[in-house]
Amino acid sequence: MSACRWKTFDEDEDRPEKPRRYGVTEMRGPNHTLLSHNVLQDIFESMGQFVDGLKFYGGSHSLMPKSFIKEVIDTAHQHDVYVSTGGWGEHLLRKGPSAFKEYVEECKQMGFDTIELDATSLGIPEETLLRYVRLIKSGGLRAKPLFMVKFNKSDIPLGGDRAFGAYVPPAPQSSELVEDVNLLIRRAERCLEAGADMIMIDAEDICKNADSVRADIIAKVIGRLGLEKTMFEASDASTSEWFVKQYGPKVNLFVDHSHVMNLECLRGRNLGSNHSSVLGSSYFLF
Repeated sequence: MSACRWKTFDEDEDRPEKPRRYGVTEMRGPNHTLLSHNVLQDIFESMGQFVDGLKFYGGSHSLMPKSFIKEVIDTAHQHDVYVSTGGWGEHLLRKGPSAFKEYVEECKQMGFDTIELDATSLGIPEETLLRYVRLIKSGGLRAKPLFMVKFNKSDIPLGGDRAFGAYVPPAPQSSELVEDVNLLIRRAERCLEAGADMIMIDAEDICKNADSVRADIIAKVIGRLGLEKTMFEASDASTSEWFVKQYGPKVNLFVDHSHVMNLECLRGRNLGSNHSSVLGSSYFLF
């Protein structure tokens, strides 16, 4: 394996030290694999300066004892790492309108910093999504709506001008998914106007694999929403490399915990001649 010199942060480095508003690395927490508190502690102690956030991916926090969650959150905060719920709010809708407010209050008591809203899974009207964003913000937490580029066909507004008060027949329900990047951007813009702190873009159909990245969609999203207000899910190290090459160290990425060090090497400028050796490794290179 080729040697790789470790990076250095210069005073004029594009990506500042924590807390960062851009160049954010959010790490996937327990989901597919069980990360014990000791493992998370080791990660934070060895590379906590490169981790900005920890997300309990896939609603995994709902299956864990509150004592464990609180311990993980406290450990993350000791290393200046914010903690996000990941998508879970959609499972509360069947309990009634008050359940989401109670969920926000419970997340705050547990010590969560951010609540993620999976706009696709929620399946709620746009105005309700905006109300949830405002509810999270009024509770003192950060709101991060998550969007996919594909929408249910029946959720896409019909075009055309109508006289005020004219009857508009409801669109027939459909399970067909239709790609609509303009609708994604419009809804994301409204969420930001309502107080959302950042927009998460799901990797599905956009950047699931490095060899099939939809550069056109990504460019349009960043061009309209801004680099600072968007975060992209990077499925693997090659996808992370694509983002950093295209948009530099300021791009915000959500990655698996095993890719944090690789991503930090890619963000740095002092890499030596061959940083491809970094991509297959999840540990320090000497």
